[in-house]
Amino acid sequence: MTPRIERVAVDALCVHFADAIDPELLPWLRAADQALRQRFADCLIDLVPAYTSLLLHYDLIRLSETEARRWIAEALNALQPTDISAGQTHQLPVWYDPSVGPDLSTAARQLQCSQAELVHRHSQPLYQVYALGFAPGFAYLGLLDPGLALPRLATPRQRVPAGSVAIAERQTAIYPLASPGGWHLLGRMPLPLFDPHTPPYSRLQPGDQVQLIPVERAEFIRLGGDPTPCEGST
Repeated sequence: MTPRIERVAVDALCVHFADAIDPELLPWLRAADQALRQRFADCLIDLVPAYTSLLLHYDLIRLSETEARRWIAEALNALQPTDISAGQTHQLPVWYDPSVGPDLSTAARQLQCSQAELVHRHSQPLYQVYALGFAPGFAYLGLLDPGLALPRLATPRQRVPAGSVAIAERQTAIYPLASPGGWHLLGRMPLPLFDPHTPPYSRLQPGDQVQLIPVERAEFIRLGGDPTPCEGST
């Protein structure tokens, strides 16, 4: 595998491994992440994985771009994929209900299925954590059943409650913090996903796997969930 290296800032390079999302690429990205962290050591400021690439931010004072490119080539020479089972598996409870998932009924109608079928199909896969972004602890999970894919909302919500479980295109995610958002909300998860005081800060990490477990309202509340309805829900 020969990655493409693109300069994105005076002290950052993006290492592209493919142009399309492919679940088979994840073991290679994990292996590359480990190899680059080891090679750059304390010259590395940050390394951010995405679906098909790694963004490498290095110490410009200690390393030139030419040297950084050479180190990347050395680190990725004869790269072998890692064992996908090396990541953690998380079972996360989700209360699927229109009061906390105001798009559940609308999404079911658009997908021409019942709400129960939508919940069943959404909670069946073992999702991979591909990347973190958008907000601290926001994990992009995939790939969603293509039969459940919906475009983002035409008008994003100004405030999506923390814990909201949502879908857009062939991705699903859980909002770790209250924030704006344009994904379809199906339910809510009661457990915290981001803690700025405890490394590694995000409960979910790239390479982990996530199983969503449907629960009833009482169990959701027992686990610490906030049942306050979303604005505009019925």
